[in-house]
Amino acid sequence: MDYHGLDHFLRDGRAALATGPVALIMVEDLVEVDTTIRHHLNLGFPTIAVFCPQGTPRPDDVVQKVHFIEMDMHRHGAPIDIVNRIIKAAPGQWLYYCYNAEYLFFPFCETRTVGEMLAFHTEERRDAMLTYVIDLYAGDLARFPNAVSLESAMLDRSGYYAAARKDDAGHPRERQLDFFGGLRWRFEEHVPKARRKIDRIALFRAKRGLVLRADHSFNDQEYNTYACPWHNNLTAAICSFRTAKALKSNAGSTFDIQSFEWDNSIPFEWSSQQLLDLGLMEPGQWF
Repeated sequence: MDYHGLDHFLRDGRAALATGPVALIMVEDLVEVDTTIRHHLNLGFPTIAVFCPQGTPRPDDVVQKVHFIEMDMHRHGAPIDIVNRIIKAAPGQWLYYCYNAEYLFFPFCETRTVGEMLAFHTEERRDAMLTYVIDLYAGDLARFPNAVSLESAMLDRSGYYAAARKDDAGHPRERQLDFFGGLRWRFEEHVPKARRKIDRIALFRAKRGLVLRADHSFNDQEYNTYACPWHNNLTAAICSFRTAKALKSNAGSTFDIQSFEWDNSIPFEWSSQQLLDLGLMEPGQWF
């Protein structure tokens, strides 16, 4: 199903937002668009909306399952604007957003659907879920110059840390932290300071007045917390080639980087158990 712009989708395809959780995929380039869509279909998202440049290929076998909304995705702030307009259009609905070449993992996702996971999260009176954006990268950049290879993907097994998140008065915010690590930490000289964090509230329930901000946080501070006051909650991971792609496509960094591998690089197994074992997501009370 194709739409020419967000206005067209919200007019003629708005009914699709009634069936959730809804995945919003932002297409920045044509790298791994197909696998990104299929991965999230396999997780059980009943509604997937793909926001993409004009001419983005549509896999024949998913055309009837996915909503393709053609837009100028290179306009500054376009993804954030899209999410905020969907929030207004779908109050009460669980939403998820990511970019192409990003893949959501949550505890036990091989045997449980995203709907089952969010039903449990809702029972715990949570309206948002912290996700860590875990950098993936190709081991052999000579063979894969855009740093993307699903078959030989690598990730960092260590080097992640958290720092206190402070309010405007300089006081630590309750149950909020800024998380760092991966390529944005190891190659921080090539990453603007405002983009070095790896935390993203990518799963959340829309409500009236909620606004996603440019730093991937929300105007409702409770949405930005990693857990409720009484115990740890579920967290998830978005395994992403986005930073690796950017570092190898930008003229200011590509020639300085001959390899992303270091002593703590390990092959990515494409499994939730590996991410749990590495401490890159938390099952909370869900078993």
